[in-house]
Amino acid sequence: MLPFLILVSTEALLFFKACIPRGLRQSQSIGFIRISGKSSNQPVMAVFYRSALVNSSLARAFKICHLPGCCPEASGWTLSVRKRISFKPFFIVRLSKSCERRIPFMEKFDVLIAGGGVTGAAIAWQLARLDLKVALLEKEEDISEGTTKANSGIVHAGYDAMPGTLKARLNVRGNEMIHEMADVLNFDFNNTGSLVICFDEEHRPALEELYQRGLSNHVPGLRIVEKEELHEMEPELSDQAVCALYAPTAGVVDPFTLAISMAENAADNGVEFFFNTPVETIEKTETGWLVNGEFETKLFVNAAGLEADDLHNMVCEEKIHIRPRRGEYFLFDKDAGKMASHVLFQQPTAAGKGVLITPTAHGNLMIGPTADFTETKEDINTTAEGLAQVREKASMTIDHLPFNQVITSFAGLRAVPEGGDFIIGENADDFIDAAGIESPGLTSAPAIGEMVAEIIISKLHPGPNENYKPERRGFVNVNDLSREEWKALIEQDPAYGQMVCRCEKVTEGSIKDACSRSIPARSLDGVKRRVRAGMGRCQSGFCSPRTMEIISETLNIPFDEVTKSTKGSKIITGRNKEDIQ
Repeated sequence: MLPFLILVSTEALLFFKACIPRGLRQSQSIGFIRISGKSSNQPVMAVFYRSALVNSSLARAFKICHLPGCCPEASGWTLSVRKRISFKPFFIVRLSKSCERRIPFMEKFDVLIAGGGVTGAAIAWQLARLDLKVALLEKEEDISEGTTKANSGIVHAGYDAMPGTLKARLNVRGNEMIHEMADVLNFDFNNTGSLVICFDEEHRPALEELYQRGLSNHVPGLRIVEKEELHEMEPELSDQAVCALYAPTAGVVDPFTLAISMAENAADNGVEFFFNTPVETIEKTETGWLVNGEFETKLFVNAAGLEADDLHNMVCEEKIHIRPRRGEYFLFDKDAGKMASHVLFQQPTAAGKGVLITPTAHGNLMIGPTADFTETKEDINTTAEGLAQVREKASMTIDHLPFNQVITSFAGLRAVPEGGDFIIGENADDFIDAAGIESPGLTSAPAIGEMVAEIIISKLHPGPNENYKPERRGFVNVNDLSREEWKALIEQDPAYGQMVCRCEKVTEGSIKDACSRSIPARSLDGVKRRVRAGMGRCQSGFCSPRTMEIISETLNIPFDEVTKSTKGSKIITGRNKEDIQ
């Protein structure tokens, strides 16, 4: 449906404001702009179908509705936008001169998913195959803004989880699915294999036990490799390494593009996404649930990551508790990327689980994480103590790591459930949990989506989506093109000949594409996670101004409204020399 503006008088504007739930006002989902006339300033309210960004240039595309008796004739008036405003559908109001009548407009869905991380994206992706009306609510402005964005990116083989647990079953199935999905959804995945390294012959029995556990979990291809073969496989390894458990099905994935590719494919197939929309209220109805007073749904899926216990405990008699656990990492330049060709785990011992060393899906080297419980669900700061611990432990695996080539450090939080296993199932009528998804949650995500979809199918019995399109077009990476292919692409679209990010060789064409998809990048980090502009050696020190210009131009938002990531992260705080003519 075409977005539209409703012009209202001051009296009607007060009525509108009174009708808006407090939570919506606080989340800035609803905003007000003004129409400026010759003799007075008349307010205007905008109600938009689907997410939209409004500014004066974009307003020309909107159908402007003049409601009789509510405001003067609009001809000759100009639209003046005071701030960037994002909108979502919530209700339609029918106005009379006295503004006495309100007609609620509820968005009605078959399934409503809370949480836009890799788990929520996987569930949306699976449900997009079905003839269902599905929506996903995400409290931040983009996909993968929580746990998913600070993840090791490891596709685990499945030998670590205890046999019989959801973790064990879904890990192995998720690993299998990721191998199949990578070419269809066009995300970055390398089947590197992994090694769990034993540094002392005394610990060999425990390694054998891990091998047997993997066999019980039906992990294919597992075997123990001895010292000579191990050092042939990984020449940079410490001489202390005596043997290792080799898992050929393990690998590395870009966690951002895994989540974004599933979400984008879901959106392309009809799933609706509402960003900047936290779940604040859940009320039981005769037909399902009413969420935030504006979304009606038959089934509610809780995939809210670190906040999943909060949503669960709103409606379920049996309470759960999720603890945040922080992990800190170092990321090295690509020059160090060839120091490891497999994911290198340290064998867990009584002294701890150790840290990993891994190549990334894009050719960097990464080490970490720590594993420290925190008091809050927002504590993602790195610490001197934590990074020193990572450095010390990683040096046991490779004792000559080039720490002068570290380009950044970061931390992320894991959602650790009290019981130790994933919490997946219908734990209240029409309320389905996908909670406590800690490691190996990234690997398991596609299988979690499959499992949740099976629960929903058993309840709603939907048919297939006859218009489902399984494939997603990937972003162009000019590093993967031959000179002739790149030249042909530039002839088709000259923007692919304009280099913006020199470190990663990202062009203007790729950035514009990232900002033009069904789920567009809206910030510097949104662009970085999709096409890697700013992900290289200089960490966006060179390319960010031009990237901001492209975001501004493509999304039709003011340059100084472009953010680094979420609301409150503006980069431009003011303009100098404004008064100079």
